[in-house]
Amino acid sequence: MNWSNWIYLGAGIALGMIFRQLFVRSPNVSSSSFPVAPLAEQDMPSISQQLQQTQLAYQMAREMSLFKGGFLARTTHELRSPLSGLIGLHQLILSDLCEDPAEEREFIAQAYERTLKLLKLMDEILSVARTEHGTNKLDIQPRPLAEVLEDVHKLTYMLAANRNFPLQLLPADPEIYVLADYLWLRQILISLIDTAITQMEEGSICISSSTVPTSNFVNIWLDVPTHAIPWSEPIDLIKSEDQAIQIDQRNAALSPGMRLLINQTLVEVMGGKLEILPLTIAKESHQKISRLQISIPLVIPEAELLHQEQNQG
Repeated sequence: MNWSNWIYLGAGIALGMIFRQLFVRSPNVSSSSFPVAPLAEQDMPSISQQLQQTQLAYQMAREMSLFKGGFLARTTHELRSPLSGLIGLHQLILSDLCEDPAEEREFIAQAYERTLKLLKLMDEILSVARTEHGTNKLDIQPRPLAEVLEDVHKLTYMLAANRNFPLQLLPADPEIYVLADYLWLRQILISLIDTAITQMEEGSICISSSTVPTSNFVNIWLDVPTHAIPWSEPIDLIKSEDQAIQIDQRNAALSPGMRLLINQTLVEVMGGKLEILPLTIAKESHQKISRLQISIPLVIPEAELLHQEQNQG
């Protein structure tokens, strides 16, 4: 071993001893200079619960983003299903598989009826598209929130009662006014409740509302059983071409997922937002519930009237 190797060896030993002393002293220094209070055991559950809620909120926000991203694919599949039924009926007729002219006429009548229902679906989707584009103008004015929710409750109460699902409405503050299209907002709420009822197996629905102190919005809440929310439907419809779409051929109604997507679009056109909040557990029934939250702009009628007078003046 030459002299240079001895020098490197000595330098390495010296550096090792220096670092060893530093690492030995560092815990004592940190503990004396920067005392850290031990985490209380009672704080652990709350932190864990907050972390879980945050993870659920992120997952749901991601799902809703992907869910909305497939609007074109979802619309195509919504219309493709009833079209397949029409093609099947025409194939039976053209292949001379009808037993007699009466059965052939019956198939033609069924095809005609389904064509009218398909046209109705297309008109509904086009109406929403035109509203989003701005072709269909909305009548956005200050509306009393309590009146809107009471009308929604009256129109959906019997529908829930007929299936033995309790529908509860917590009265809204009569002084709260929202800036929205009255008919569209009422229709959105009815559609969400109707969709939940059709998907429910058990449980109840609760309608409530609350203002947001930190923003000029009012939150309308629909608490429904988790399984009644269609946000978990398959999203990537383009890759799953052979997947069956759950659409009743006889009624040719839009799927629950498509209705949720349409309602989300309409709420955004009115300057609001439709979200699904993380899961909670109902204390009475110990049942998992999810909250549909509709955020609508809040307006003070007196301030709005003053603003209109200033604009006219």
